[in-house]
Amino acid sequence: QVRLVESGGGLVQAGGSLRLSCAASGRSFSRYPMAWFRQSPGKEREFVAAVSWGIGDTTSYTNSVKGRFTISRDNAKNTVYLQMYGLKPEETAVYYCAAREVAFANIQTVKGAFGSWGQGTQVTVYS
Repeated sequence: QVRLVESGGGLVQAGGSLRLSCAASGRSFSRYPMAWFRQSPGKEREFVAAVSWGIGDTTSYTNSVKGRFTISRDNAKNTVYLQMYGLKPEETAVYYCAAREVAFANIQTVKGAFGSWGQGTQVTVYS
């Protein structure tokens, strides 16, 4: 099972930006679709963004972040990123990285499709 470690969270003013990173263990990272989810207190964990295996030329975003967030991957570094601009207070949450450990699988947006999760990184947006 791949091990995932997120970093890059923090405290940011509304309208600001953050870049989250997720470092993965293992030699098969490039074969797996990856995704970011987030969870606010008292709410379900929700999909944010996903990227396809390989060069990551296919991406998917939840509607509320389109045009502001960008997911990308660097297979040489076994890392997936989430660049976030224009952050809003309601986006305060713990952000989780997830791996779908099915080689060459299609991109997924449902949390049940992902078997490996990181510990999360806190993002707090204040107004």
